[in-house]
Amino acid sequence: MSDVDLLRHLRLFVAVAEEGHFGHAADQLGMTQPPVSQGVRRLEDKLGVTLLTRTARGVGLTPAGAELLPRAVALLADAARFTEDAQRHRDAHTELRIGVVPQLPTWHLASIVDGVRRDGARAVTTVASTVELVGAVTSGQLDCAVVHHPALVHPLECGAVVKLPTEFLVPAGRPVQRFAHLRDLSLATAPRNHNTAAWDLLVDSLRAKGLDPDVVPAPTDRETVAAVAAGGAFGLTADPDLRAPGVDRVALGGEEFHLRVRLAWRAPAPDLCRAVENALTGALHAVR
Repeated sequence: MSDVDLLRHLRLFVAVAEEGHFGHAADQLGMTQPPVSQGVRRLEDKLGVTLLTRTARGVGLTPAGAELLPRAVALLADAARFTEDAQRHRDAHTELRIGVVPQLPTWHLASIVDGVRRDGARAVTTVASTVELVGAVTSGQLDCAVVHHPALVHPLECGAVVKLPTEFLVPAGRPVQRFAHLRDLSLATAPRNHNTAAWDLLVDSLRAKGLDPDVVPAPTDRETVAAVAAGGAFGLTADPDLRAPGVDRVALGGEEFHLRVRLAWRAPAPDLCRAVENALTGALHAVR
């Protein structure tokens, strides 16, 4: 008899001793009577002592059974506490590995992490390009990722597209009231190989406004700000708090320049990833 079987058979013994009847104990345990009787008999055989007296009038405790019953109850209670404590430790150390693109604003990232924490898990974040994030989720290195849209995400599943408003970053003091005022500036943005589809969409949107700028690789807002502050480039940011010397913010264009993101995960998704998808989407939608 294994330790697990011992606990199971002790549970049968305690139920019968408390009910004073095999049939009543079986009802309490949601079982039929024969397995209960057989289980108690196996426990007695294992221990080498008779625990119960069996008569036509019911069931009683032998002297050995009376002495061992409190210890059986204590063992079962301790096993239940052990299981509960283990569950609490498991929940406290559950991790959700989340990837995000570097253009996701810091406030939204913090909201996502906080939402995951409120769901009983700890978020471990990775910042990388959409191409790298899709590869990491596909290979199982990440559980899910917030990626740019549009993007080639097959074979991943995706949530709804979320649009975050953006503003243009331009060299400080430069009067920019329309797109024509940006014609002599380069565009500071993430390289095309970080996400071909989103890069092409941005460039096409600028061309529709009469611009066809040279591109300065700027994978993050930090590099975008540096290029803009140097005086030869413009960029975009979805971070409403981004402020820097040498850089002004200008509202130009409309929804076509919004940062589009969505959550991607591998099917079948881990239960935790499915459980927090709504929380992640809610965090992305949050407005301060």
